[in-house]
Amino acid sequence: MRNCQVLAELEKEIKACTKCPLHANRKNAVPGEGNPKAIIMFIGEAPGRNEDIEGRPFVGAAGRLLTSLIEQIGLKREDVYITNVVKCRPPNNRDPKPDEIDACSPYLDRQIKCITPRIIVTLGRHSTKYLLEKNGYSFRSILKIHGRIYSIKIDSLDVKLIPTLHPAAALYNPRLLEVLKEDFGKIKNQIKEVSGKKEKIGLERFF
Repeated sequence: MRNCQVLAELEKEIKACTKCPLHANRKNAVPGEGNPKAIIMFIGEAPGRNEDIEGRPFVGAAGRLLTSLIEQIGLKREDVYITNVVKCRPPNNRDPKPDEIDACSPYLDRQIKCITPRIIVTLGRHSTKYLLEKNGYSFRSILKIHGRIYSIKIDSLDVKLIPTLHPAAALYNPRLLEVLKEDFGKIKNQIKEVSGKKEKIGLERFF
């Protein structure tokens, strides 16, 4: 119950945020949604047009693909938590700028500390770069490191980080869909590994 209350308070804070210029043109900030006790958290880059309209993450075509990939590994969207490193839509869906990520990323850190996921899947280069560099890793290209498993810390929380491509990449280049599917196979295996005895955390219905 505490997780829900903390996330609800954080959501209100995000919706009222004016820390960077992105707030001036948004229709809605997009805090995130899902299971407040999720063992797996998906972190994208920034909301797009549909997300800005609805105030929810990953609800456009890329979101439908993400939901399908989540279902293909035996989970449902409501079992996981989905958010972005930047909570407001950049103009014309451009990449978020470093100062926008700097202003918004403390919200992400607080979400992670509240939810305490065992696995974080970063979708695309911006969320991947943020979390890897925060933990002392260098980052050059998402195509070179996707599917790898990193051990990171968010304060005292130990997390397995699995970077993969943003689903939108597969919409622009369908050949990348197989890359995403392979990475999600690794994500499924990692869920099994970190869960140990599945019944302990209620995962027996997924596998």
